[in-house]
Amino acid sequence: MNNPYKDKRWFKILSNKYIWVSLFFIVWMTFLDNYSYFDHRILDKEINELRENKEYYQEEIKKDKQHIQQLHNSEQVEKYAREKYYMKKDSEDIYIIEFEGDSITKNDPN
Repeated sequence: MNNPYKDKRWFKILSNKYIWVSLFFIVWMTFLDNYSYFDHRILDKEINELRENKEYYQEEIKKDKQHIQQLHNSEQVEKYAREKYYMKKDSEDIYIIEFEGDSITKNDPN
């Protein structure tokens, strides 16, 4: 009983145990392992997002340092207090002008 496919090239390739072991290894490392290719892609995306966040926050720190340097001047401190906390001198009146969309409005059903 001789196998009629034994002389075929594709049969020799498919019956090779090294091919099967290699194929199993590739499938295992690509899909099933803790260090799979897909897990690495997800982790790489997270790393890139964290790097972008790092750059953003470093820029914000630079801006805040410049702002702190400006607040060493007494005129800048007064300007900041007026803009952010609506402080005023005794002889002044403050008028706050709000435009549409600047503040949250409550929808009154009445």
